[in-house]
Parts: sequence; structure tokens; C-alpha cells
Amino acid sequence: MKGPGYGDGPPAGGILLLVRPDPLQILRRAGLSAQGLERLAGGDVSEVWRAGPYVLKLRRDPPPGMFEAEARGLYALMQAGARVPGIVWAGEEGLVLEYLPPTAPDWETFARTLAALHRLRPPAYGWDTPVFLGSFRLPEGTLEDWSLFWTEYRVRPLLEAAWGRLGELGPKVERSLQDPLPAEGPALLHGDLWHGNVHFSSGPVLLDPSAWWGERAVDLAMMRLFGGFPPEFWRYYRALYPVPAEVEGAIPRYQLYYLLAHVHFFGQAYLPALERTLLELGFR
Repeated sequence: MKGPGYGDGPPAGGILLLVRPDPLQILRRAGLSAQGLERLAGGDVSEVWRAGPYVLKLRRDPPPGMFEAEARGLYALMQAGARVPGIVWAGEEGLVLEYLPPTAPDWETFARTLAALHRLRPPAYGWDTPVFLGSFRLPEGTLEDWSLFWTEYRVRPLLEAAWGRLGELGPKVERSLQDPLPAEGPALLHGDLWHGNVHFSSGPVLLDPSAWWGERAVDLAMMRLFGGFPPEFWRYYRALYPVPAEVEGAIPRYQLYYLLAHVHFFGQAYLPALERTLLELGFR
């Protein structure tokens, strides 16, 4: 997710323990030795450190299963042919990954990678194990009905979490859920595909997934919400996998999902963007 301090508070109903994450402890748990710790930029959900050939992700009081879910998502993307950092160790306390030095962007290869992921056709929508968007746990389980799955397993949990901050926009989001959505079929999604989660190291590398099976328009919606993907990428992607007009028209509805998450975690600063999207959809 994009935004400063995303998910820095405790899980709902939890108790905030003011214990700073310790990268040295994570290294010890992983059976590794320290090799010059360096704090890296980013890390809205977790702190991110480099220790020589490794990247460490850790967080104060992480929701149970969050890092293991990220590791499973990385592994699923890798199995599907995408490049991800090597997973060195995963546990409740954090995650240790391979460090990959940055290089120049390669948008054509990234477009080919993403189009290939989006052309996979699993049998249903959802995921059989816990999924997190940032630190927000989403319901696991699968359905064959896309509109029902999207409403009940993705949007409504975030709508309920953000409701107290939405004011008059809450009922408008609720009304937006009543119309059915176009469906091309389930695809493997990254699930949180803003530009900060695409790294280039002699080719594209996908980071920080919220992986599950859904309509590819969910990924496209996040990619267009905050920008960062150049026209070059979109030319390649559309040539490889054209986007039908009805799918294009539904993208603002998928952007509501990500905007609700940002309102929940960051507050009212994201309400104007949510209101603009609802106006674009005709909810005045």
C-alpha cells in the first residue's frame, strides 16, 4: 500500500506494545549473522533493512500470520513464472529475503510478466489461506460468483472498518455494490500493485504481494490509482492483453477498495479521492 505509516497501529482489538522491532533478533532467528545493517527507504507496513545479501522486513506487533502470508504470495507468483526475491526465512516476527540490486526499468518484460499472470485461469475467486492488504486481514475462502465475492470478501470488510470516517460517502459506497461487475475469469493477482512494489534488478521483480485469484482489473485499478507506470508499459500490456471497454469502465469501482483501505489507515486525507471516484461512477 502507498502512504506513510500504513498499518503502524495494532490490529483491531489488540494492545499496542511499544517494543521496537529488532533486525538483529530476526537475523538470529533465521540463523544468519549481521553483515552491516542499513535501513532502507519505504516500508509503510513494516520496517525494511538491508544486511549484506539479505533484506529484512519486520514490524512491531505484526498481525498473526502476516509475514507468512506474504511469503506464500511471493511463492505463488514465482510458481506462476514471475520473478520475486528469494525467500530465506519467514516467521511470525518477520521475513528475510534475497537482496537484489536495482537496475534500469524494463517495462516490456514487466508487461509480459503481468499479462502472463493475468492470463492464468484458476477455478474460482479468492484464496484458501489468509490474505493481507498491508496489515489488514481479508477473509479467506473461494467463490465462483465474482460480484458476490468482491462485495462480501473484499469491499465490505474494508467498508465496515472505515465506516466511522466516511460520513455521507459510506452509503454511496454501499449503493455502488449493488450492480454486477463484468467478469473475464479468475487470474492470479499481485493484489497491491502500486509502482513501489515493482523493483527492477536485471529485469522486473515483484515485491510485497497481497496475492489471490481475482479479476485482473483489480491490479489495473491500483496501477492507475496512484500512477507511476509509464505509457511505454501500457502500450506493451494492451498489445499483449487488450482490455475490453466494459472492464475499463469498471476500474473506478475497483479503486474504491484501495481508497477505503487508505481512509481506514491514513484517515480523512483520502476522502476527496474517494468522493471523486464515486462522482465518476455517478453517485452524487
